Amino acid sequence: MYLKKIHLINFKNFEEKEIDFSPKINAFVGNNGIGKTNLLDAIYYLSLFKSYFNHSDAQNIRFHQDFFFVEGWFHKNEKEEWVQCSVKKGERKVVKRNQKSYDKISDHVGNFPVVIISPYDRDLITEGSDVRRKFIDRIISQSDNEYLNTLLRYNKVLSQRNALLKYFAANRTFDALQLSIFDEEILKQGEIIYKKREEFITSFQPKFQKYYQFISTGKEEVSINYVSDLQDNPIDYLKDALDKDRMVQYSTQGIHKDDLKLNISNHRIKKFGSQGQQKSFLIALKLAELEIIKEQMGITPILLLDDIFDKLDESRVEQLIKLVNEEHFGQIFISDTHPERTESIIAKINEKHKVFNLLQD
Repeated sequence: MYLKKIHLINFKNFEEKEIDFSPKINAFVGNNGIGKTNLLDAIYYLSLFKSYFNHSDAQNIRFHQDFFFVEGWFHKNEKEEWVQCSVKKGERKVVKRNQKSYDKISDHVGNFPVVIISPYDRDLITEGSDVRRKFIDRIISQSDNEYLNTLLRYNKVLSQRNALLKYFAANRTFDALQLSIFDEEILKQGEIIYKKREEFITSFQPKFQKYYQFISTGKEEVSINYVSDLQDNPIDYLKDALDKDRMVQYSTQGIHKDDLKLNISNHRIKKFGSQGQQKSFLIALKLAELEIIKEQMGITPILLLDDIFDKLDESRVEQLIKLVNEEHFGQIFISDTHPERTESIIAKINEKHKVFNLLQD
């Protein structure tokens, strides 16, 4: 699978843009602020119908405009697939595949998988557990629609339980039977999600370690440990936390609190890892994501490398180049502020490629 062409109208800083791509290597080069990352985000948007960088669709609309439009043509299974999305302020998002509208946007997830590696991924290391949970959920959801639907159901019931806890506190009342209805559903859906996440980490860990060892040439040991309330108390965690939940007026335990411990040499990489080690860690996480999606779905995801070579020493860059030149990688998009560096890297990869200098467009 690869993206043949993209067409944008009023997407971020682009008034209108149409680009035909190479099926293998594509590079966007130019100064900061010219739109390289925005093009990568547009490709990501075609895959998931949401931005990698902005939570609100309105933030993707060009200044002083009231809509944006994105469409792309994919080559998949010897056929051309046409994907479109339009967003207008105050109106419902319109999404189509081959001119047929989706009943649910979630039905699109996984059809055109993509993996992005960006400087913003450092949040996986530096920010809270919600960022790491979203990382797990995004990967599993792309190949497991049942998991995605279960997660959506869990979050809906969790929101309802939290609203009920607030209602109890505001009205100085409590109804154990009413709360138990939500508890039963949370326990049921939470157990499914927990088991899926546990299975995922078990299969993901060796892939991640393999890529990190390759990039770092075996210099450091790394690990990922899954942490969940369900590990020690899979049945009674809601009951045991009830007094606290009533006091703070939200659910304090459950799979919505799960986390990953990211370690290097048995220490937290957030505190003890150098910038180069942290970036290598993130790259390994994302390359393992690509491999597991390919393994589960039988489709090679498109790989988006946003400013990937910054903070990496020459040896790690060289190792990364060797990796992406292997056959199991498909179409790759690179953004870089240094055209000469990009040309040098692509020359080493020695594949069909196109370089787009946005300053010249």
